[in-house]
Amino acid sequence: MDCDPTNTFPGVSCSILMVYLMFTSLWPLSTLYFIWLVLDWQTPEKGGWNKRYVRKWKVWEHMRDFFPIKLVKTADLNPNKNYILGCHPHGIMSAGGFTCFSTESCGFAELFPGVRATLVILAGLFRLPLFREYIMCAGMCPVSKPSIAHLLSQSGKGNAVVIVIGGAAESLASAPGINTVVMKHRKGFVRVALEFGADLVPVYSFGENELFQQVIFSDGSLGRRLQDLFKKIMGFAPCLFVGERIAFLPYKTPVTTVVGSPISVPKRATPTDEEVDHYHKLYMEALAKLFHEHKVSCGLSESHKLQII
Repeated sequence: MDCDPTNTFPGVSCSILMVYLMFTSLWPLSTLYFIWLVLDWQTPEKGGWNKRYVRKWKVWEHMRDFFPIKLVKTADLNPNKNYILGCHPHGIMSAGGFTCFSTESCGFAELFPGVRATLVILAGLFRLPLFREYIMCAGMCPVSKPSIAHLLSQSGKGNAVVIVIGGAAESLASAPGINTVVMKHRKGFVRVALEFGADLVPVYSFGENELFQQVIFSDGSLGRRLQDLFKKIMGFAPCLFVGERIAFLPYKTPVTTVVGSPISVPKRATPTDEEVDHYHKLYMEALAKLFHEHKVSCGLSESHKLQII
């Protein structure tokens, strides 16, 4: 997942604060922290801190109720297996994915007993002072191969690694009335699932693209080229969007995150390209089926189509 760009603002603010403290009488505090940062540098890719009390903060219930956001279960997840949940679409802020899988406000633990959800996000966020501690306390980990491999091989069973597959590229296609997911050429998550024998589970957040109005630049335009360049350098795309109030406050639109049925995946130490393509195709078909089965009950019309690019 390429994380929601709004998450970088508090992270950057924390970085500026720690640098500022270096030039004040509190410089020893900042110095000690940076020493700690070096010593703890690899922890995020080793499962983080596994302290999930932040997930139960009361503030997340207020966030859930603002839209509101709802988590819907369509099938059981066996706690004796591991899973990779592909969450779609990214939208501007991934409100559905964050609220349902990185907090307990929507009741994930009750709906899927024995299964631990871990949202994996932009690895660069774990390099930001102070902010990294907050997101690790919330149970989040980097979306990197070593991090995901650790979660699927060193943390026992009952792990559900949640990846927002479309990432930054998908956020650029986010707009009300549009249901576009970027995944035709994104097969890395399928290869990892095969390597560790983790079942694949499609997830769709209906209403995610309705939360903001975005200026969408056409392919090849100067605006899109600048966005793509920024995304290549920074890892996320600078979206030009407005919300309902004071620009950044999203529209109060219901978001329903539907968790589909797991796709059984065998364990292959070195999966072939043919195997990856096969399970990637099965996943896309399952995602499309999930979308069409639930679109009407989740507020869309029968005419809405899912575009996979």
